[in-house]
Amino acid sequence: MTISYSAAGALSSAASTITPAYPATPTVGQLLVLVVTSGHTDDPTPSTPSGWTLVDSTSGGGGTFGAGTGPRRLTWFVRVAVGGDAAPTTAIPSGSSGSVVSGRIHVLARSAGTGWRWAVSVGADTSSGTGFSAVGGSALTWAAGDMALLGYALNASTASLTAEAVAATGITYGTVTERADDAVATGDAARRALATCAVSSGAGTQTPTITATLAAAATGVAGVLRVREASATISAAAQTTFPPRNLVTVSGLSADDIVTASIYQVVGDTRTAVRAGTSVDVGGHDVVLRVDAEQPLGVPIAYAADLVDVNGDVWTVTTTSSITSTVGGDVISDAVQGIGALCVIEAGWEKTRSRDASTSNIAGRLITVSRRRGGATATITVRTESDAESDAMHQVLQGATEGVLQIRKQVTMSRVDGYYAITDDTERPHWYDEYTWWDLTTAESTSWPAGLEATGFTLADLAAVFPGTLGDLAAAFSGQTLLDLAQYDFGA
Repeated sequence: MTISYSAAGALSSAASTITPAYPATPTVGQLLVLVVTSGHTDDPTPSTPSGWTLVDSTSGGGGTFGAGTGPRRLTWFVRVAVGGDAAPTTAIPSGSSGSVVSGRIHVLARSAGTGWRWAVSVGADTSSGTGFSAVGGSALTWAAGDMALLGYALNASTASLTAEAVAATGITYGTVTERADDAVATGDAARRALATCAVSSGAGTQTPTITATLAAAATGVAGVLRVREASATISAAAQTTFPPRNLVTVSGLSADDIVTASIYQVVGDTRTAVRAGTSVDVGGHDVVLRVDAEQPLGVPIAYAADLVDVNGDVWTVTTTSSITSTVGGDVISDAVQGIGALCVIEAGWEKTRSRDASTSNIAGRLITVSRRRGGATATITVRTESDAESDAMHQVLQGATEGVLQIRKQVTMSRVDGYYAITDDTERPHWYDEYTWWDLTTAESTSWPAGLEATGFTLADLAAVFPGTLGDLAAAFSGQTLLDLAQYDFGA
């Protein structure tokens, strides 16, 4: 197990507002867990401290709130330490007779993984007695190395706990260690406790049962916060082929129980979905790869992925560096087929936008009915400067997917970059050099359908690098996987 329990801060309790202290200055990357027990006539959820995440808040125990009676609420907040972390403040409404709120911060550390993953299952015991047992309200995924934090919120301050435990079918837990067992005398009082253990063996999706032996009869709520080291990560690599293409790989999905993934370009604060990269079903797969062949040129681009796990929680992973795609001119390309041409966009062009409108002459007065204007049409003039680029332009104009092309200027200009449907093209070659001018009659368009994936490599790429037989290709990738082929840089 590579998750370790570090320490617990001092107990903080009050009628309505608390600010629990850290046990020591948190280390960047540690997981901070604030466990709050509360009671109130209106049974509210404590406020979420700034910069913290509310994982769950559940009330239980039955009856009417009072001294030694009625429900108590168990609330879990988490935060990954970033340095300079301020002590958290949480509160319940003031003015309730007997109200009570208390909390401690518990600190966890990890020695591996790419981050933290957590999930919670909470249940209640409404039968007053000394044998406490609560069945979790939801099933959790379990794997060896997971840490389980067992939290208890009871309505009798005298009900100290022993023999805290958790059980789930097919899962073996190691030794349970009690980390806190606090009598809270504020207001109508409460008992709160926390214990930890690790999964030593077994895996699966199972509902936990949380138990304990109490020194005095009580009811209340208990839950388990399952904590795991994250394995999911995202990386991006630029192919050196033309047109520019970035291969974006999200891996380590299985261990994090990820079921869907959405991949995005990130430029500054703007996110743009990568082609065929939205809500990808990755259940049962450890890796998903998408090709980004529509990135703006001359601009640093990072990538991010939103990962949804089996519990519906969303986790975000980001690349640690950016990629700037740089070419020697402007680009007209078809991302779906992976083809394109290098050219020079002539300075400026006129855009014409029409409306669905009609005009009637009624008694000498012109009455016009006009709707919203449509997209622009324009004749775009570009120049290729070699026979090879002229051939590439022929290829992309001839085979454009759904007749749509993407035009990008090397130094991004919002008025130039875009998608255009080609209705006509005129070729005007020079007779004394390799320059050719192309007049493209276009209409502004949306991109190709999102379900069409961008091509990472073409048969032409394979033929250029492996001109022999399929045996040459098999020999080059001997002992490797199809993922290795998909991530291969055919321009290197």
